Amino acid sequence: MHRSLPAFRLLPLLILVFLLAACTLPIGNSGNTSGNSTPTTAPTHGSASSTTAAQLTCPAPLNDTQSCYTPYALRVAYDVEPLTERGYTGKGQTIIDIVSYGSPTLQQDMDVFDRQFGLPPINIQVVAPLGTVPFNPNNKDMVGWAGETELDVQIMHAIAPGANIVVMTSPVDETEGTVGLPQFLKLEQYAVAHHLGQIFSQSYVASEATLIGSASQQFIKNYANFYQQITTRQGITIVNGSGDNGATDWENIAATKLASTRTVNFPADVPWVTAVGGTTLLRTTGGYDETAWSGSGGGTSKFFSEPDFQRSMPSSVQSLLGGQRGIPDIAADADPNTGMAFYLGGQWDQTGGTSASTPFWAAIIAIANQMAGHPLGFINPGIYKLAASPQAQQDFRDVITGNNSVNGAVQVQGFPAAPGWDAVTGWGSPRASKFIPDLIAALR
Repeated sequence: MHRSLPAFRLLPLLILVFLLAACTLPIGNSGNTSGNSTPTTAPTHGSASSTTAAQLTCPAPLNDTQSCYTPYALRVAYDVEPLTERGYTGKGQTIIDIVSYGSPTLQQDMDVFDRQFGLPPINIQVVAPLGTVPFNPNNKDMVGWAGETELDVQIMHAIAPGANIVVMTSPVDETEGTVGLPQFLKLEQYAVAHHLGQIFSQSYVASEATLIGSASQQFIKNYANFYQQITTRQGITIVNGSGDNGATDWENIAATKLASTRTVNFPADVPWVTAVGGTTLLRTTGGYDETAWSGSGGGTSKFFSEPDFQRSMPSSVQSLLGGQRGIPDIAADADPNTGMAFYLGGQWDQTGGTSASTPFWAAIIAIANQMAGHPLGFINPGIYKLAASPQAQQDFRDVITGNNSVNGAVQVQGFPAAPGWDAVTGWGSPRASKFIPDLIAALR
């Protein structure tokens, strides 16, 4: 089963296979988007900000739970809705989603999702410069990637309904080690060369434990050099999930055995990437609260040393890092039991994993780019500058409870959530209406 399979709360795999088998539409190359012109003033906005009963209630069979979020509810929970109502919806921006295979029901499902929640319709662009392979509904990896693809785009559109979305598909399954990664790198290089967008949303990971060979290390170095180039010189922002196996991850290429020691994931560990962890989002009488999601990947990299933007953190954190890159940088809801409703192949469900928190953050950056009037590019220094500032409490919801210890097939002592930065949720989640303008100012 491929690395990026999101955690489904309700949907049985066999039902999903049956539903996808009924659809024979191929994934195709739909071409490019219409550029990245960026207004500097807030445009008017319509349907995404008007609230109806459907927008406030998850559809059956999910509407009997208080832990399901609609797009509107998720925007409210993270203080995005005030920006939506002012017309900051990511308009003029393009998010690029990197996946294997894609989904044969992507556009149809997106249309149902939009009608259900009163979101503006969107035409998802699918670009496949490396070619495609026929969708096989009996292939569990293809089925998993279909779910990943649809989760990504629905969350992006829920949070930034004005942004364009380009899905770039590889005909090769990304698993562990470097398997599938050369193809993903080619997709990213193609996207940059053809100016397809300014934000990469990446829910794929490969455990550092499967990348220790010399050939793998050279490949990682080349990958990281490319990321440094595009984030610092070409205005690209990269967000990547930290992983869904807590403080450890797979130790073998087949992804059948978890490492018995702490490990983090590539490419979330690359300093030029903004690593996204996961939380459990809870409604309270006073609003919302978050705890660390136990599956949130996090810890210290064995491959990358501590970047400059982390060196200003306090001595207690420095002792934990030991001079190495720490992840994640930030977080958002990733618990499948408190996830957003999403639609796949005829079925409503909830899903999670850092596969959910990553596209959420991609959408936040799309809104920020629109508000700034230009691509923000490498945002990590700005995030850490804000976190050390007097306005940190208004910019972040600090997550201080929970941990990512692993107590299953292996026992791995993880890290506790704590005030300030921690190796489960980073600096926490955004209070978007304050965070976004403050991030723009911090990066000037």
